Amino acid sequence: MQFQLRMYEVRAGSLGEFVREWQQSVRPLRLRFGFSVVGPWVVEDEDRFVWILGHDGDFEAADAAYYASAERAALNPDPARHVAEATTWFMRAPERTPDRER
Repeated sequence: MQFQLRMYEVRAGSLGEFVREWQQSVRPLRLRFGFSVVGPWVVEDEDRFVWILGHDGDFEAADAAYYASAERAALNPDPARHVAEATTWFMRAPERTPDRER
């Protein structure tokens, strides 16, 4: 499974509305497209929304299909209008190292 950390700087005063719209439209649509959502978090003092998105397959192809879909285009209102800046990183778990014996 591939995971991506997504961090959004949300326009001032829009965090609550963005979270509601994301929960009602983006999250369920992502799930229908075969993604998993590890969780959303907010940093209220900074108007930040952070979430981890996973996919068991070709993440980039699935993401492109999601954005090209009629369902994504039909989101109205589009929660993305609240996002001032988005940053994403692909992540992997570090390799485990054996515990040292004492």
